[in-house]
Amino acid sequence: MAVSLPNGIVLALATAYAAPIAVTAATNGSEAVLTVANALVAGDYVEFSSGWSRANGRVFRVKAPTTTTIVAEALDTTSTSLFPIGSGVGTIRKINSWTQITQIMGCTSSGGEPQYQTYSFLEQDFDSQIPTTTSAQSLALEIADDPSLAGYQALKNASQGRNPTALRATLPAGGFILYNGVFAFDETPSLTKGSLMAVKAGMALQGRPVRYIA
Repeated sequence: MAVSLPNGIVLALATAYAAPIAVTAATNGSEAVLTVANALVAGDYVEFSSGWSRANGRVFRVKAPTTTTIVAEALDTTSTSLFPIGSGVGTIRKINSWTQITQIMGCTSSGGEPQYQTYSFLEQDFDSQIPTTTSAQSLALEIADDPSLAGYQALKNASQGRNPTALRATLPAGGFILYNGVFAFDETPSLTKGSLMAVKAGMALQGRPVRYIA
C-alpha cells in the first residue's frame, strides 16, 4: 500500500511534432508492434492515429525500436474483438519538444465516470444495469498569470490551433501520465483582492490517458 501527494508534479505541453510516419502494420499482443520506416529511438513519445478506435488519438512511449518496427509500450492489443486483426494501420507523429507549464496553482480532472444502461423486462419488478461507456473527460488548469512565460504562450498557441496536443505529467514518485486533447485558454486573469491573479486552461481529452510507472 502507498499514498502520495501531487506536490512536485511537472506538466509539459508538446510544442513541436515531426512529420507523420505511416504505420503499415500493427500486431496483436501484450504490446503492439508497429511497422514503420523507423527513425525513432527508445523513449521517444508518439501520437498514434490508428484504425483501432481504442488506440486512436493516444500518446505512447517507443520501446525496442528496430530499423523497421517499434513497440508501442503498454498498448495491449491482445483482444482481437477490440483490436481487429489488420485494422491498426495509420500514422504516428513523434513529439520533438516539450515546454513546461510553470506556476500551476491547481489541476483537476472531471468526467470519466462509468455510464450505465438501465433495463427491465415485462415479467420483472426490478431494474438492472449494464455499463456502456465512460463520460467525456477533461482537465482544468489554474495558472498564476504571467504572459511572459513560455508555458503560457504554448497554451495560448495550442488553444488557437484547436488541434489535439499532448500533455505529459511527470510524477514526483516516478512515472508519467500522457494525455492528448484539445485545449481552450482564457487569458483574462482573475481579479480577486488579496489573491493571486490567475488564468485558466482546459483540455478536452480525445483518448484515454496512458500511464507509465517508470
